[in-house]
Amino acid sequence: MKDRQPQTVYYSLFEDSKWRLYLCATEKGLCYVGSPDTSLNELKEWTDKRLPQAILEENNQLLEPYKQELSDYFRGRRKDFTFPVDLHGTAFQKVVWEVLGRIPYGETYTYGQVAELIRRPKAVRAVAAAIGANPVMIPIPCHRVIGKNGKLTGFRGGLDMKQALLRLEKPSETHAEW
Repeated sequence: MKDRQPQTVYYSLFEDSKWRLYLCATEKGLCYVGSPDTSLNELKEWTDKRLPQAILEENNQLLEPYKQELSDYFRGRRKDFTFPVDLHGTAFQKVVWEVLGRIPYGETYTYGQVAELIRRPKAVRAVAAAIGANPVMIPIPCHRVIGKNGKLTGFRGGLDMKQALLRLEKPSETHAEW
């Protein structure tokens, strides 16, 4: 058995007028967006679980293109992200995350609709769990998934952030607050 070289995961703190989030990327693309105002420990826990052999290395320059696109999104100047993502999860999670990536800007789907789109209509709870495990919130827009009654439900970034992101994507909203 060959020894595998440890993978380097690069990280940087993204700071905008409203949010402070750690971002991580591998050589393949963005792999993690942290929750607002959390410490580096959240990122370390994620890498320990998903990439246990990874070496964390701060690299502001490498993460700059990701930061720029997020900044443009928060200012209402971007609806889609062009950078690559490097998703680490189960096969089921990746299928769910792929569907999330197709939810149009400014629209919301229910957990049931996502379950229907993956052809597993009875797997609503499993879909919700996969959405909750989304490591790349915002670019993989899990904030666009709501309860069947229209209520906002769990979001790793917190319900305040989810509400702010949905408000940001409403065409009639102004983005001056960002």
